[in-house]
Amino acid sequence: QVQLVESGGGLVQAGGSLRLSCAASGRSFSLYLMGWFRQAPGKEREFVAAVLRSGGGTYYADSVKGRFTISRDNGKNTVYLQMNSLKLEDTAVYYCAAQSGGRASVRAEYDYWGRGTQVTVSS
Repeated sequence: QVQLVESGGGLVQAGGSLRLSCAASGRSFSLYLMGWFRQAPGKEREFVAAVLRSGGGTYYADSVKGRFTISRDNGKNTVYLQMNSLKLEDTAVYYCAAQSGGRASVRAEYDYWGRGTQVTVSS
């Protein structure tokens, strides 16, 4: 029912920055808790960041805290992930996800997922 489309991925050098966007369809975007997850080949999909409905509360994985910033613009039905000081280990497919209520860092709580966008960090 909710369609999510990520964009902004690409190839970037270590230490560089990238901003991902996730555009959501529909007019009920503000009702959803939004999150970003990532998955590298052979690894489990892991939590990266989440933002509450109003945008006033955020959560981050320890691995990205201080480097990544999640935000949302409910007027544009869009959530962003600003990634700074990128490291090789940040290389993964990044997924946008939405849930109506639950634990922000738990994959199973999310009801809708985008198809992902590739982020590759080079040395």
